[in-house]
Amino acid sequence: MANVLTDLAADIYKAADIVGRELVGVIPSATINSDATNRAAQGDTIRSFATRSATVGTVSPSMTIPEGTDQTVDNKVMTLSTTASVQIPWTGEDMKHVNNGAGFETIYGDQIQQAMRAISNQIEGEVATDVANNASRAFGTAGTTPFAANFGDVAEIRQILVDNGMPSNDGMASIVMNSLAGTNLRQLASLQSVNTAGSSDLLRQGTLLDLQGLMIKESAGIATNTAGTGANYLINGTPAVGETVIPVDTGTGTILVGNLIAIAGDTNKYLVTGALAGGNVTIAAPGLRKAAANNAAVTHGGTHTGNIAFHKAAVEVGMRPMAQPAGGDAAVDRITVQDPVSGLVFEVAAYKGYNKAMFDVSCLYGYKVWKPEFAAVLLG
Repeated sequence: MANVLTDLAADIYKAADIVGRELVGVIPSATINSDATNRAAQGDTIRSFATRSATVGTVSPSMTIPEGTDQTVDNKVMTLSTTASVQIPWTGEDMKHVNNGAGFETIYGDQIQQAMRAISNQIEGEVATDVANNASRAFGTAGTTPFAANFGDVAEIRQILVDNGMPSNDGMASIVMNSLAGTNLRQLASLQSVNTAGSSDLLRQGTLLDLQGLMIKESAGIATNTAGTGANYLINGTPAVGETVIPVDTGTGTILVGNLIAIAGDTNKYLVTGALAGGNVTIAAPGLRKAAANNAAVTHGGTHTGNIAFHKAAVEVGMRPMAQPAGGDAAVDRITVQDPVSGLVFEVAAYKGYNKAMFDVSCLYGYKVWKPEFAAVLLG
């Protein structure tokens, strides 16, 4: 048992390799901050740095070299808040029985793959929901799957991101949608035509092509946001362009995180990042695109699917192997693997007990939406 994982290392790395390519949408579209060599404890933070926008000045000829403008570098701190683990028990009898059939190594490799897939799916769904709940604005009709007739929705959602200042030509922006939207997109005749699409990949292989500078991906982690019961609210005051805390009054019912609101006189659809409380609703940066008039009607949108468009810089996922006590725990062997494509870090440990062994697949992770202005929701 002392080197039980050594002979199985190839199966473990193969499982990580396969699962890393099945992540589909959200995780590979985000910034991955992972380190397979440095352990962390739940609640530890990852610190990174961000530079602020530059200020443009003028050129003034002088015999003295200008001092320049002092630069401020901001800290970004993300908490590794969640542990995930899948335990796989084996007895000697179990191993004996399976070796009469498919064999322990084959079944064990499949189990490790399923464990990594389950953890990856959990992270995928959580990050997708967080991006949708912290996005700047939305486009489309709640309850109606996009791409029913054309792919114009891509241009509309791209416009939201570009208007918010997102880099549009670096190839790092994606739309991640559920399979219903993906099916509609695949059925568009203009994309199935090789002459129009410029490639036969969609027609022959079902591969979703990049459109208008956005990578198109699918994910089973795309979630539905249930609308609150709020109705008949009015703007209380005159919130200006850029305001994110929107005062409302006179209405009844709830307005929840991830819900949609629209304001009379403003064509934009805003996502609620802070539920109605104390007479205020909070929306994400960059805030209101148009000043709101006092007593303007607030329309509360319906239940919707949160397909998401975002830039890689908008969201970060951090992963580390979990901290161990001094001298280690009861594991007789352990191995840490990092998928070279997704960056996800998993640790597999082997424990032995009384006529029984247990294999544990675990990780520690956290995530954060840093730039809500670089994220938008395509309603479905």
